[in-house]
Formats: sequence, C-alpha cells, structure tokens
Amino acid sequence: MSSSTGCQDAMEFTRFTFNPKEGIDNPALVITDDPEPDESPVPRLCQLKRLEGQCFGFYLRMDQSNQSFEIRDVKSWSPAELSGLREGDRVLEVNEEYVGHMDFYRIVRKIESCGLHLFLLVLRRNEYQQAVSTGVDLQTLAKSSKGDRWSRPRLCHISRHPEHGLGMAIISVEGQKGQYIVSTVTDGPAEKAGVCTGDRLIWINGVMASTLTYSTLNRTVKKSGDPVTVMVTDRESEFCRVRRKMPILPVVAECCSLPHTAKTMHLLKGDDGFGFLLRQEKLAGSRRIVHVLREVDAGSPAEGAGMEDGDLLLAVNGKPVESMEHEDIVKKVRRSGDKVSLTSISIPGRDFYRELGIPPLLFHDKCTLQDDGQQTASHCTKNQSETTLRDRDGCLTHPTMYVQDGEETGSGVHSDCVPDQSGTLTTQLSETTIDAFL
Repeated sequence: MSSSTGCQDAMEFTRFTFNPKEGIDNPALVITDDPEPDESPVPRLCQLKRLEGQCFGFYLRMDQSNQSFEIRDVKSWSPAELSGLREGDRVLEVNEEYVGHMDFYRIVRKIESCGLHLFLLVLRRNEYQQAVSTGVDLQTLAKSSKGDRWSRPRLCHISRHPEHGLGMAIISVEGQKGQYIVSTVTDGPAEKAGVCTGDRLIWINGVMASTLTYSTLNRTVKKSGDPVTVMVTDRESEFCRVRRKMPILPVVAECCSLPHTAKTMHLLKGDDGFGFLLRQEKLAGSRRIVHVLREVDAGSPAEGAGMEDGDLLLAVNGKPVESMEHEDIVKKVRRSGDKVSLTSISIPGRDFYRELGIPPLLFHDKCTLQDDGQQTASHCTKNQSETTLRDRDGCLTHPTMYVQDGEETGSGVHSDCVPDQSGTLTTQLSETTIDAFL
C-alpha cells in the first residue's frame, strides 16, 4: 500500500478550470473545425500513344458559343480511352502548349503532325463549367498544374567548329546511373544552339541518353565532322515531369535550331495548270513508298512558289499525306480548285528526321488554315504511278459541306464552311460547332 500511495503522491496533477466566457482552457480538448476540402478544378494529363496508321480515337469539337475545345465520341479500346480521356473533357493544352486562344484548324494540324505520341491536358466537363462560372483563368490553371519553374525541353542541333568541336562536355551524375549533365563553353557551338551549362541530357541523335554508357556518349561528342542533335532540359523542369509521371519526348520540346525545315508553297493555278508532276516512287535501297514532286515547268506557278524537283510531298492544304494513297492525294489537290498549298521537304531532310524518329511536320507551324472544305465535280484523269498537274482541266468548284474522310485515311472536319477570297475556311454563323476525328 505504501508503495502505491507513494506512486500516487509522486504523480503531478494539473487542475483545469472552466470559464463560461472563454471555454475550456485545456489545449488538448479544444475542438477545431475540419478544413474545407479543396474543390478547385484540377487538370488531368492524358498521354496517348498510337501505332503507325492508327488513329488516336476521338473527336475534337469546338463549341463556338464559348470557344472551348471538347472531346467527343471516344472510341472503345482506342489510345484515347486507354489514356483516360473521357467524353466531355475540355482541352487546355496540346503537347504542353496552351490552346485556349488558338485557331481550331491549327490545333487539328498540330495533333495530326505530332506522330505517334500526344499529350492532352484536360478538365472534366463539370470542372470546366465550375472554373468558367467562377471566373478562373484557365491558362493560369494549366500553368500551375506543372509547377512554378517549369519550362519546355529544348531540341538543339549543334554543328561542329573546326577547332573547338561541339563546345560542350558531358558529365556523369555521381550515384545516378544513366543520368548526365552538360557543361558548355562560353559562346561555343552548343551554347549558341541553345544548350546551357547544367542542363540534363535527355536524348542524343534520336537515342535516350539513359540507355547509353558514358564512354559511348563521349565518343559521340568527340567524333570529328558530324553534327549532333540533343534534347536537354533544366533540373527543375525535369523534377516537374517526374512528379507528373510524364516522359520527356521531342513532341513536347521547343525547337531551337534544326536544319532541313519543311516549306509550304502557295500555288495559284495558271493557264497550263500548276506546272509539276506528282509521282509515286520507291526510295533507292528502301521498300518505302514516297510521293515526289517532279518535272517542275520553267515559269510555272510551281517554280514561282519555290518547288524543286525531287522534293517529297508531306502535306496538302496543311493535312499530312505521307501515308495516303497516290490517287487520294491527287483528289485532294483537284478539290482545291485554283488554289492549293503544298508542304514539302528534301530527301536529305526527310532522312534526317527519320533517323531522329521525329515527324518532319512536328515543328512546321506555318501550315495554311485552309482545309478541303469544298467538293469538286471533275473529269480529271488519274494514274496510280504518276499524275501531271499541268493541263487546265476545267474542274468546277462548288462550296458545300465538307464530306468527312474515312477513318482509314485520316481525319475530317465537319462544318458548313466556304472558302473566302484568300482560300481560308470561314465557318458560317448558323453553325455552333465544328469537329474533327483524330
């Protein structure tokens, strides 16, 4: 008993008093309200990856009543559905670029030209409606989802200096296998191409740097004569992408200095047609079929627009055509009437982008907004191997509603559109939406 009593005497008790005006003075018993849950809209990043010849599997619709871009008709088991894209999602960014103030056709071309990978930042339908009703700045919301110090990776092409080489050194990050940083020489070729000291090396000549050994990278850098194409990012931006579980790919990069750029030519038909031959050919040493611009007539609209014999045709009126059949490309040119825009690239340029694994139209942002929003009644001849686009064929154009291409040939745009005098499509006021299957 004595030991028990002694134990009680040794314990210290604190007396708590209750004041009706102040409440309980024991901090441990103070009751606080639960914090309100954060109901602010949160953008979602959807990563779509398709196979060659496969569509992403969704319609992109522009609602002209509020200038928003909505996801519709997501196809089952498509890359779109597998990425988490849902009916009614509103698109804020395409490949890390805000599209809120962008022209609809430019967005469609941007998606069509991005190759096999596509990144969409979206808001669910109810979150978008909530954000608009409360006056949230959508561009700020999109930016905040990536972090304060985020910036796009840079794709840089570095030409060697006869004496100083590339002007950069690659350093292995201690304790981190496959991680490399870059150190540049002031005013050297690498720095002038857009590379900064301390940048993380992500990709070199089309290969992920993390898959290469340090000795292999050094050999590439020290190799004489050849230029090098690298993709780099700063440390903070890399952390932002790791947090978002987002791979760093060329499709989201900023192009700093790439050679062999594609060119867009605007042709106005003359008395003898456009003045060139479109031919389907098989590249030497390859089984790949390409569409080649040949036999450019002297003094023709084609020559005046800068067309060169042997260039490869990439797009007609901004729409990629590399995977299309020859006769379908000819039809697109015919339907354009007296005006057509052709995008082409040299064979060395096409080989350069293929070796890097980059679509040649990825960074070509000068495509015309004209689409083939017209049907043509014609008696034009067709040939699967070559087509002369010289003779005046008397084709009559008739502005009408665009007929959607089939899924096997690409995408289509629905709208009651007519071309204005400049050839650019304008949507009539009676229409409230336009959309494209991608």
